[in-house]
Formats: sequence, structure tokens, C-alpha cells
Amino acid sequence: MTDGDKLATLFASGSFDIQDVYRLVIQPNSTLREFKAENHGFLFTIRGEARMSVNGMAYELQPGSVLHVTPESQLALQVIGQSEYEYHSLFYSLDRDKASECNKPFKLEPGANPRVIELLTMLHQNVHTPGGMGKLRVKELSLRIMYQVLMGCKQRDRDSSPNKRVIEEAVAYIRGQYMNPLTLHDLAELYDMTPKSFSYFFHKYTGLHPIDYVIQYRMERAREILKAGNIPIRDVAVTVGYPNPLYFSRVFKKKFGVSPSAYISKLDHHL
Repeated sequence: MTDGDKLATLFASGSFDIQDVYRLVIQPNSTLREFKAENHGFLFTIRGEARMSVNGMAYELQPGSVLHVTPESQLALQVIGQSEYEYHSLFYSLDRDKASECNKPFKLEPGANPRVIELLTMLHQNVHTPGGMGKLRVKELSLRIMYQVLMGCKQRDRDSSPNKRVIEEAVAYIRGQYMNPLTLHDLAELYDMTPKSFSYFFHKYTGLHPIDYVIQYRMERAREILKAGNIPIRDVAVTVGYPNPLYFSRVFKKKFGVSPSAYISKLDHHL
């Protein structure tokens, strides 16, 4: 599970209990040979860099990285570089009916956050406080840590995603250049994005993929021109970006259910 909202919902339900909290400092170029996780857990990198293997899958960890592991996971850690590596671990148990919702390892990158370090230190100091109030305090601190981590992830996603204004600029560009050849690659390059990323965010903000939007806008313009009358279909096709009038007619019919010539006949019939 790497969906921030789903993870937040899981922990907000209160269906977890903290089992262990550790703080480890490992010397440069050291290795922790294979060991096993007994419970679900989060590993919070505080300083230094390391490579953690989880069931054979390698994860690069740096300050701010948060790695989630699951029960029975086989772990191994290699410190990278000449600096000590420090991490805090928070192991927890989930109600049985919730455990399947968080049964895979994953990594979060909320970025380094001094508040998270402060909360982890407080958690470490309070984890063995006896009684119900002690348990409540531990759960409160755990939830505050998760809130900070998930908000950090959300903010990073927001900062790395193009805002709506960029897509609005792309829409305006398409409306001004629809009569010219337009490809997904060219549009994405224009806004310094990969085609996959541009297509994703264009669809997110408009409800259509870029080329679908181009086709829709061209067809709407073609219909408006045909309504004006006395313009040959081949000229309409070229005007909206289709050098081949036969292909234009197929696209028009797919969009409106009738060919351009049939559309003109319907218009004449209603006059």
C-alpha cells in the first residue's frame, strides 16, 4: 500500500498496537546480515545512507526515507559511504482483518523533517511508560509521526506535479494550433514533461487524454464551419488539420454518428 489516503485511513481507524521501538546507529561500511521482521514496521532514516534488502528487493535509503516492512520479511542492510547510519524503527501489529491491507513492503519519500525526528525521540522515551495513559501517549505520538510523514509525501507530490495552470496553457496552445500537426511527444516536450506524465496530468485536469482532446476540438470546429455552409468538405478537413478528407470523414462520423456530407444534408433539410 503506497496510497497516502488509504494508509491514513488504515491508521486513523485505530486498529493497530505499537510492539517495539528501536534506535540504531551503524558504523560506516558496516553490514547487518540477514534478520527477520516479526511484525509490520516502519524504518525511519535519520542520517547517513544505506541499502536495505527486503526479501531480495533493494531499497536506497537516505535522510527522510521511510521504509515499510511486513511480518516474516527477510532484511539485510549495507551502510553506504563514510558516515554513520542512524535509523529509528517502529514495529506494530494490525487487527487480523486489516493486516491484508498493508501486506507488502514499500518506501515513502516525505523528505527530511526535524519534527518527525523530534516525535520519534519522544516516542522512544515514552514507549515503556506503563498503564493505559502510557499506551495512549504512544499511540498518539505514532499517529502524529504518520501524519507528518504522509503530509510530507503529499506536499512532495504536489510540488513535483504540474499545476493546473500548466495544463490550461497546454489546452490554450491546442486551441490555437489545432489546424497544425500535433503529437503527444511534441506537446509533452513543449512543457518539459515525458509523454506518459503529460498524458496523465492532462487527463487528470481535463478528463481527456491529449490527442483525444485534439480530436474533439477539431471536430467541434469542423461542425461549426460546416454550419456556416458553402465550404467544400475537403477544405474543412484541411482547415481543422486533416489533409486527407476521407480520414477526416471517418473521424467526424465516429464523433457525431453521421458523415460530414450527411450532416450538411440534415442542415439543408432543416432550412
